[in-house]
Formats: sequence, structure tokens, C-alpha cells
Amino acid sequence: MTDDHTPKRILAVGAHPDDIEISCAGTLAKYAQHGVQVSIAVATDGSAGHMIIPAKELAEIRHREAEKAAEIIGADFYWMGYVDEYLFEDIETRLHFVELIRKAKPDVIITHNPEDYHPDHRAVSRLMFDASFVSSLKNVTTESPFHPGVQPLYYFDTITGTSFQPTEYVDVTETIEIKKEMLACHDSQIRWLRDHDNVDLHDMMEILTRARGYQSGVAFAEGFRAEPVWPRLKTYRVLP
Repeated sequence: MTDDHTPKRILAVGAHPDDIEISCAGTLAKYAQHGVQVSIAVATDGSAGHMIIPAKELAEIRHREAEKAAEIIGADFYWMGYVDEYLFEDIETRLHFVELIRKAKPDVIITHNPEDYHPDHRAVSRLMFDASFVSSLKNVTTESPFHPGVQPLYYFDTITGTSFQPTEYVDVTETIEIKKEMLACHDSQIRWLRDHDNVDLHDMMEILTRARGYQSGVAFAEGFRAEPVWPRLKTYRVLP
């Protein structure tokens, strides 16, 4: 990433609170350190992610947790509020995602792998692919004006790296502690996964980030795959 091609604005979109922190927070922190304006959007309210806390209360908790995590790197934060597990593409939903892009005005977009394990992850991936094309069309109207161009689109790693082969890596050795701090904000999920599923979310994240580091010759890295279609591909690097 050279000075001439350094993006000015980045938009990362996750399906649930904590998806961004697990998969690409180190990269977003690195962007922020370079003076890039980062926007983080969460599509669903995370209300299905517990067996004890009621859905409405859980959604409020997870909203606060996600917002707190975004604040750590000074990111703009967008809470889209779809009900967890009920995200589908229709005209209204597509236009909501178009409006998100037009508000954030990104030069680069980062989101879920289209072949990820979770239906909401797959839905967000498809919505971002579609909306990031449509957002450039002046005759498609939303509250905000059209955002010119079709931005490079990058897919971040799956939660355990399953069925994901990165095409690019970002060295996050210097931002791994920020990534950990951001993930730690999601206390409701960390506790629930530990107590209910015997999953240590911190450990799982660190193992994957270290494994991607081994693959790319650094201590810690995050892996990404570029969407390989015209006109999104560039001859220069846009990841930090």
C-alpha cells in the first residue's frame, strides 16, 4: 500500500457483534493507525446468541459491546438491527445496505466469505457484493447520494480458517493487543461460549491469527481473499 493508493475510508461489515473483532480487527486497527477512517457495521442484533439471556436484553447488551469495541480504534459505528438468524435479501434490505455504503463512502469494503458456515454470514456477503455495485448507480435512490465507483471487495477469514485460502495477508503483530482488547468487549459471548460450548473465543482467535502469521512469515497475521471480478481488481495493494 503506497501513499498514492492508500484508501481514505474503509468499511467492514459483520453479520453479528464480534464477527469483525474475531476476523479483521487487527487490520482495521492498522488502517486506523495509518490515518484511514474506519467504519464498522453490524447487520444483526445478535439476539439469538444465548440460552439464558432473553433476546431483547441480549440485543441491547451486544449493541453496547460492539459499539465499545469500535470506539477503541475511533471507528464510525453502524448498527443495522436485523433480527439474528432472520437476514434475507429483498428490495428493502438491499437498499438499506446501499444506504450504509453511501453513508460510509468507503474506498475498500471488507466482509464475510460468501461460503462461510453461517446463513447470516453468507447473506451479508451477498448483500455487500450486490449493494456495493448498486450504490454507484445514480438512478437507484436512497436518502444519501450515490457513491461513485465499484470498490475493491475483500472477504475476511472464516472463524476457524475452515475452507478459506487467503490470497493476501496483513501483518497484525503490532496491533494484536488492540485486536484482543476489542474482542474482550464482547463479554456476553466470551462467557457464554466458554460455559456452554467449552470454546475459548480468545484462544480460538489467537490460534488462527498465529497460524496465518506462520503462513506469511510473521508472528500474527489476518488472511483475506479479494473478490476477483471486474471492475474491483486493482494493480496495487489496498490492504495495509
